[in-house]
Amino acid sequence: MLRVACVAVILATMTAACDTKAPYAPSLPAAAGFRVDAGVLKLWTGTPCSGVTGLTLIFDTGTPESTKQVWTAPRPGVLVERMDLLATAGKSIPDTGGPLQVKQPLPANYDWTRAESINFSVDGPKAFGARVDVAQVLRESPQHPSGSYLFGETGWMDESDVRRENQKSFLTVCTPDPN
Repeated sequence: MLRVACVAVILATMTAACDTKAPYAPSLPAAAGFRVDAGVLKLWTGTPCSGVTGLTLIFDTGTPESTKQVWTAPRPGVLVERMDLLATAGKSIPDTGGPLQVKQPLPANYDWTRAESINFSVDGPKAFGARVDVAQVLRESPQHPSGSYLFGETGWMDESDVRRENQKSFLTVCTPDPN
């Protein structure tokens, strides 16, 4: 009987030690929407993010090719829901003169379309990070209507999909975790 109890304690300890979910991780996958239209990488947070003081895109995190682009806004921050992020080679995005400005641009001659992934984060409000596969966004965007965005592993979603699935199968980056 003592052996059984010891084995049970050891198994419980090993199982707990193997839990790789971070204590601050959301209860559902968090995602932001991305698509490419007319050579421009577009962002849709899915739900509004208010009080945004910064956005960061990190390309190929943890590799020698890793680089980032950072936007900032003065306090108290701005509302972000949709925005144009980057253009493909040879194209430029016009400066809108808005409060969210590029603080750290990508290196000269960097081709973001060759990156494997993008990690996206929001500064200011309580928000979750998101990750998207660059090749998938580039390959699949033309196959989906302009109102649909790739929300990571959750897939392509339009406004009605996001309203229906947010807090059920995923969380938009600025949606509070219901658990």
